[in-house]
Amino acid sequence: MEECKGFIDSVYCGSGVDGDGLRVVVFLSGCNLRCGFCHNPETLYKRGKEATPFEVFSRCVRYRAYIKRGGVTLSGGEPFIQKDFCLKLIKLLREAGINVIIETNGHIADSELIAAADSFIVDVKNQETEDVNVYETFLAECDMLEKTVVLTNVLVPELNCGEEKKSIIKKLAGHKCVKRVKYLPFRKMCEDKYKDLGLEFPYSKYSED
Repeated sequence: MEECKGFIDSVYCGSGVDGDGLRVVVFLSGCNLRCGFCHNPETLYKRGKEATPFEVFSRCVRYRAYIKRGGVTLSGGEPFIQKDFCLKLIKLLREAGINVIIETNGHIADSELIAAADSFIVDVKNQETEDVNVYETFLAECDMLEKTVVLTNVLVPELNCGEEKKSIIKKLAGHKCVKRVKYLPFRKMCEDKYKDLGLEFPYSKYSED
């Protein structure tokens, strides 16, 4: 039987902002959303490099000594659209005693993958909508499986900096799984990435926080 493979954009070693401690971040290709402020458009429009779970695990485990107080974060793109690959990679990492966080948009509440990871960073996309029912489903699953969640929210001054928009986040933070809410400033450091892809940056008209 052919071994499971996934599509990886890149692997970054030494992040201090993608979960607790020092972490290796695996950026997976592909996403089910097209957010106008996405900082990783290369993960949306490029297929990425094909790799097996063991190949990615082998790279991550090289840094075991450096990430012993942290771990590995699966990001993207959206890891949940590569479920089988992520399940196999997580199994290898956890068998090696390595903590695994998934950074997700929270739109795919797959119970098997939620059960597999240690915890989650869920970015709430309320820049252009007040409908957050999709997050309720994901967070309810995390409640049931007793998983820990950090909610993040990019604040775009003209779109979701008001108290009405922030109240949406406060509502979601009522779930027992949510341990912290982290508000992130809107930045345009990704504009060159869009230029390299021959694309316009959809949020270029908005001011930085």
